[in-house]
Amino acid sequence: MTTRPAPPTTPAPAPEPGPVPAPGAVAGGGEPVKLWLCPNDGLPPEVAGLLATHWLDAQEQKTASRFLFERDRRQYLLAHTLVRRALALEAGLAEAELVIWRSARGRPFLRPAAAGGPRGGSQLDFNLSHAGGYSLLGIVRRHRIGVDVERLEDRDERAITTIVRTFAAPEREWVARAAAGPARDRRALRVWTLKEAYSKARGLGLGLPFDAFAFTLDDERGVRAFTPPADDTARPWRFVELEPVPDVLVAVAVPADEAQDPVLHLGYGFPWSRAALRSFPLPGPVGGHPSALPA
Repeated sequence: MTTRPAPPTTPAPAPEPGPVPAPGAVAGGGEPVKLWLCPNDGLPPEVAGLLATHWLDAQEQKTASRFLFERDRRQYLLAHTLVRRALALEAGLAEAELVIWRSARGRPFLRPAAAGGPRGGSQLDFNLSHAGGYSLLGIVRRHRIGVDVERLEDRDERAITTIVRTFAAPEREWVARAAAGPARDRRALRVWTLKEAYSKARGLGLGLPFDAFAFTLDDERGVRAFTPPADDTARPWRFVELEPVPDVLVAVAVPADEAQDPVLHLGYGFPWSRAALRSFPLPGPVGGHPSALPA
């Protein structure tokens, strides 16, 4: 895996993965953000199908059976077995024991475990995204998380133009200042992935107009500032941009607070264990009222 930040200020992990702290044993006493990026070929189709038979609930099985195209069914099975495996590692429960609910807007949630359940499973939040042959899963404790993954080569000029039209005016101007072609497309998708991640963390999805909030970005320093929508002015956020694979852009949004350990653990491939996770620091908080920013 080539883990490259987008932008360069997010430090890349060391070439060889090091040991990963056990849950609750993180510096500062907080919990890190967990991120898994799994390519579609990270799990053979026959294995994904077998795991799905044992792990997915009746509704998930029904959804999988409705896909017209086999490639879409395989993507769904991979993504949902990824979710259950990674959550099982965090919650200390068997994959088939996890109960996943959905909000009225379709956002999935892990049903709270009984009091005293293993490893704080009742406090887990997760978010899933998939595009360009990759599934991305983010997991965090005691907070909300939103993630998005996009592949540069999957977007043509017309699609990029449509995306940019949804942005706030300063974001449109920043994108337009780049040379037409790959440089402009990259800027557009950086803004898009950040907006998707934030709206998913809020649980609003398409219900939040993308021109109602704005990011100030820099090619060298990433997210320099964040202007939230009118209903979210009190709390600051942390935004992560990564390019774990060339031309595959990843964005993560999590609320920031003093109890959070500002570290992200990144895994690539299917999470049979935590051994492949790599660690690096999260960027500083942005947005929110100045008095709400952590010291």
